[in-house]
Amino acid sequence: MKNLLLAFLSGILLAVAWPTYGFSPFIFIAFVPLLLMEYQLRSTGKSCKGKVFLLSYLSFFIWNTITTWWIWNSTELGAGFAILVNSLLMSLVFLLYHLVAKRNTFKISSIFFITIWIAFEKFHHHWDFSWPWLTLGNVFSENIAWIQWYEYTGIFGGSLWILLVNILTFYTLLSFIKIRDKILLYRRICGIGLTIIIPISCSLWIYTYYKEKGKPVEIVVLQPNIDPYSEKYTLSNRETITLLLRLTQEEISKNTHFIFTPETVISQEVNNLNDIFDSKETDSFRSFLKRYPQLNWVIGVSIFQVINDKDKITPQSNYNPYQDYWFNDYNSAFLLNSSKEINFYHKSKLVVGVENMPFQSILKPILGDIMIDLGGTVAVKTTQKMPTVFISKEGEKVAPVICYESVYGEYITKYVKQGAQLLGVLTNDAWWGNTQGHKQLLSYTRLRAIETRKSIARSANTGTSAFINQRGNIIKQLAYKKQGSLRETILANDKITVYVRYGDYIARISVFIGLGILLTSFLKKRSEV
Repeated sequence: MKNLLLAFLSGILLAVAWPTYGFSPFIFIAFVPLLLMEYQLRSTGKSCKGKVFLLSYLSFFIWNTITTWWIWNSTELGAGFAILVNSLLMSLVFLLYHLVAKRNTFKISSIFFITIWIAFEKFHHHWDFSWPWLTLGNVFSENIAWIQWYEYTGIFGGSLWILLVNILTFYTLLSFIKIRDKILLYRRICGIGLTIIIPISCSLWIYTYYKEKGKPVEIVVLQPNIDPYSEKYTLSNRETITLLLRLTQEEISKNTHFIFTPETVISQEVNNLNDIFDSKETDSFRSFLKRYPQLNWVIGVSIFQVINDKDKITPQSNYNPYQDYWFNDYNSAFLLNSSKEINFYHKSKLVVGVENMPFQSILKPILGDIMIDLGGTVAVKTTQKMPTVFISKEGEKVAPVICYESVYGEYITKYVKQGAQLLGVLTNDAWWGNTQGHKQLLSYTRLRAIETRKSIARSANTGTSAFINQRGNIIKQLAYKKQGSLRETILANDKITVYVRYGDYIARISVFIGLGILLTSFLKKRSEV
């Protein structure tokens, strides 16, 4: 029963630390009960792999359920799958730590726990079932004054910090249980306190003295507040565009350089990529440009492209059996201004089960399109290899980031390496309702501003649309479920941060160290711990 309570306590601490409702300092002790549970079971000398796995699964199931239950509003199957499988993966990582700890000293097993967890988080950013929502470094997204050094480390610096403090706290508790030395206890508590306070103090110094950099750019973001369950697929493109133009007119000025719309705001009447250059939709926006020739539209659109050359069919292409043709289906953004060209970017970090079927060659023959159908779309989305940077008539370079992509820090750095000076986020979070889903996604976006030192303009269908400065502060926002538009002048910064230059180097080092310890652990006899 004691071990069950410890596992339950870890799950609760992880959950109540999470943004945007939580108290983040709890994260510094959240793993301690779980580590103590594992140690106590290991110390019996009996085989306890099953107990360690099941109890850790309970912890991670509690954490995943409380923090990501809102996926249910979009897809019941997706919610169940995300919670159950993510808990399973986390439990397998913890079980791996248990097996390594049985064969190594406390110091080596502690290093392994830290590095293998970070390695798991990195892996979770890249494989087919990618779901990095609960990466530990995300927990401070509402405490941006504490983590200004993310411009050097990215979110994995936060994960390292959290895991290190948990290990130090666990070691201190374990030592006190064994020897009951209060003086030693107080010294170690002071050391833990400094491990927490020094990074926060450094961050506060950076936060206080950081000066926003770059050229001023006036931007308008639109929030049409179209209900995806009752309006999105009943409104015609013409009706939607009329609404967007009206909202634009409320805030636009002669100095406005960009208008951002939400993700897939143009989605009806099936838009063909090959025809969009001369479509009535683009004509409507072009007519507006006659009055504002300096303007650049960044528009979210759902489009497709028929494939006439069978050699261009890819694993992400879709087949229409009723009309016997192959096509690519895109969740895209395009740049439209007074020049003759239209530039496109196709979303490339896809939501598993909704926009992308993982391991298609294995699962599709078994399941058909069941995951895609239940997710609310009818085709696998097609991506592009590298992100596209949009360049305005005045030379400003903006990264068109679509929805879920804003969770991926290193992916965003690819835009910046191509010259992006601003981040423009186009999103539709309405599928989740007024839950932590849309609140957390906005909160995580603040981390991208710190990592890249780029200002952000965010257009969200039902909210929350916002402007974020280079320190991660939300400087202006439009309330959830409120129709309207926002105008703000933000700075286009072309400076490169250490994180942009080197990416997730902490995670890559962790992979190397973790795998090294794992291999050597199973090539030697078990050590006394």
